[in-house]
Amino acid sequence: MKHPIEFKAEADGLVAQMDLPEKTSLMSGSSFWHLQAIERLDLPKVMVSDGPHGLRKQSQHADHLGMQASVPATCFPTAVTLASSWDVELICQVGAAIGRECQAEHVSVLLAPGVNIKRSPLCGRNFEYYAEDPYMAGQMAAGFIAGVQSTGIGTSLKHFAVNNQEAERMVVDTLVDRRTLFEIYLPAFEIAVRQSQPWTLMCAYNRLNGIYCSENEDLLTTILRDRWGFHGLVMTDWGAVNERPRGIAAGLELEMPSSNGANDSVAAQAVEDGGLSEAVLDVAASRVTQMILASKENAAPNPADFAAHHALARRAAGEGAVLLKNDAGLLPLAEAGTVALIGGFAEKPRFQGAGSSQVNASQLDTPRASLGAHLGADKVIYAQGFDVDLAADDAGLIAEAVAVAEKADRVVLMVGLPALFEAEGFDRDHLRQPPQLDALVEAVAAANANTVVVLSNGAPIEMPWVGQVSAILELYLAGQAGAGAMVDLLFGTLNPSGKLAETFPLRLADSPSQENFASHPRQLIYREGLNIGYRHFVTHQVPVLFAFGHGLSYTSFSYHNAAVTSAWNGTSMRVSVTVRNDGAMAGAEVVQLYIRDVRSTAYRPDRELKGFQKAFLQAGESTTLEFELDARAFAFFDVALDDWDIEAGDFDILFAASSVDVRQSLRVNLAEDSGRNSNRQSEADYVLMDDGALARLGLQVSVPDAIKPFHANTTLGDIADHWLGKRLVAGVFKAVGATLGERSADDSPVLVKMREKMVLSMRLSTVRNMSGGALTPKRFEMLIHLLNNRWGAFLARLLGR
Repeated sequence: MKHPIEFKAEADGLVAQMDLPEKTSLMSGSSFWHLQAIERLDLPKVMVSDGPHGLRKQSQHADHLGMQASVPATCFPTAVTLASSWDVELICQVGAAIGRECQAEHVSVLLAPGVNIKRSPLCGRNFEYYAEDPYMAGQMAAGFIAGVQSTGIGTSLKHFAVNNQEAERMVVDTLVDRRTLFEIYLPAFEIAVRQSQPWTLMCAYNRLNGIYCSENEDLLTTILRDRWGFHGLVMTDWGAVNERPRGIAAGLELEMPSSNGANDSVAAQAVEDGGLSEAVLDVAASRVTQMILASKENAAPNPADFAAHHALARRAAGEGAVLLKNDAGLLPLAEAGTVALIGGFAEKPRFQGAGSSQVNASQLDTPRASLGAHLGADKVIYAQGFDVDLAADDAGLIAEAVAVAEKADRVVLMVGLPALFEAEGFDRDHLRQPPQLDALVEAVAAANANTVVVLSNGAPIEMPWVGQVSAILELYLAGQAGAGAMVDLLFGTLNPSGKLAETFPLRLADSPSQENFASHPRQLIYREGLNIGYRHFVTHQVPVLFAFGHGLSYTSFSYHNAAVTSAWNGTSMRVSVTVRNDGAMAGAEVVQLYIRDVRSTAYRPDRELKGFQKAFLQAGESTTLEFELDARAFAFFDVALDDWDIEAGDFDILFAASSVDVRQSLRVNLAEDSGRNSNRQSEADYVLMDDGALARLGLQVSVPDAIKPFHANTTLGDIADHWLGKRLVAGVFKAVGATLGERSADDSPVLVKMREKMVLSMRLSTVRNMSGGALTPKRFEMLIHLLNNRWGAFLARLLGR
């Protein structure tokens, strides 16, 4: 299967035959999901579609929040679950399966994966992202991309960059110092680009240090292409364009969805006026043409094997589940006796997130049916416990659950987060479950000491009852086959091997990013810098509920004989460690390699993940794992050099079962000639940086934008109380209803909430671009004047002056 870059010469030749309108037509889609065709040059209309954990192809009505039906597809576990497997090859296989389903449905590019860092556990879209660690996220993304693209289907690495919250994502200005940008928020993208060359990269909605990502030349050209060697095209998130000619000049090729030609005309006019170089436009048109040609060449539509993909989904769910707690060896459960299965998720499982990633599952296994099939229906007693939609307080449901728990030998209690509490378009307000669920756990645990809590959630939660239950199994959002995987794990058919790719804090206040998370409608300052996830908790010795990398097994592993197998040669070295399965059951262990700079003039976290391997071992078996460490493994980003550098001296290499469970270590010395900057300034340790510290790292904190006067990038939410704004907002809701269907009593609460958040977060410029030409430039200017009560300017524009 060929990559678009292989068609560069052919594409350049075709662009040379295009006139200006044809070139600019390629700069935006022809519809919500399709690129523009040029029939006279035999360039077809190719389709792109959502789906980080499964294909979401909409054949009729279109939307980007999963509100309308899509074709049946395999719903694999979400990214948070896949990452917890720590198995890059498994993720590659999942990617290949999704790619085959894309081929069967004539979809050319899958809009995935998402690699944004989990800066805060409150981000509503965390389920769709891999990890709080950039190295790990990058490796997972590279594997997924390689799998999808092995089938001839392209991918879209997203959301570039520093898009770490849903609140005000269309307009917020994210202020990040350059060192933090390069060490935390860019490496996942860099690893994926360098290793797997995704066909496309999707820019984020937000601004970065004052400039919209859709027109940030430093991001889209200097870093992405010049530093990393990206060969694909850059596309927008849906509706992320700000100023179209400026975006093309910065390195943004494709606007999605279609603006019905409005922005194409703006781009053409800019070329004619000399504001946009036609040579730059030609490069952009060539990159879009390259992708169309690759899609045409690689098309191989064959029916998908849904049965095989369902089996793979079950395997992925099993490997991604994390055994958080198992006191007194309650798990695996014995086959004999009765089981009380409690929780609404047992009949209506929470198996995926809500939003653009939402898949129409080809089939769905439920925990109640799966557990009944395994034990026999007569051995399973069910109680609902809570309503899966609203999780409202209901003492009657808790009383019923307690009565059932008292009758059973063991309890499997399914709780977590209903969809209403985490989804695309909005963030969580706290780390707690709904009160009904916490009360349910406490009551059931008091009624039966043999209670296993099974969690279905997309991000960390607080567990005030953690000391009251014997076992906790984190399923996350396990996909359509997650119920079967749960049964495999509970009864020991499968040995748990997943480990957390994020920290579960004891309380929200312990996360340093929280002070500056969704704290201002127009500006965020990442004052915590490098103190993200385990980097903060370990460095500053903050206790946590469950550590990054934590995960238990039904067997035990020991580590031995850490050694340097190939000494540092100025560019790399190799180290190894032996792992042995000391228990009586076969299982898999994830060996994590962290590096600590023993003494540094620059502030560095106590340890940073730089390698990992997953080894499957029979009982009593051992294996030796070898790791290669290159210069980047020891380096930090030196702002003075504007590049990576190593500070010579001692480094500890830590072989660990989690970020806080180090089993073996080595100390190595990198010679004085390893680095380049001999005049480095010393940095003080910090938890949060003030303006002065940020300035020393090159970031000048600006004054946040005011909401008024209203302008093109004002949101509909900002004008919702204005006399004219109310009418405009109502009109947009009506237009959305005409496309998606009017609201009804049958709509789920989360869909209602997402629709409202989506509309109110839209920028006025996005409404203009999606108006089909109804909001002409003149009408748009008049609208802005009226919103600001500038009647004189409005009348002057109305009369043509």
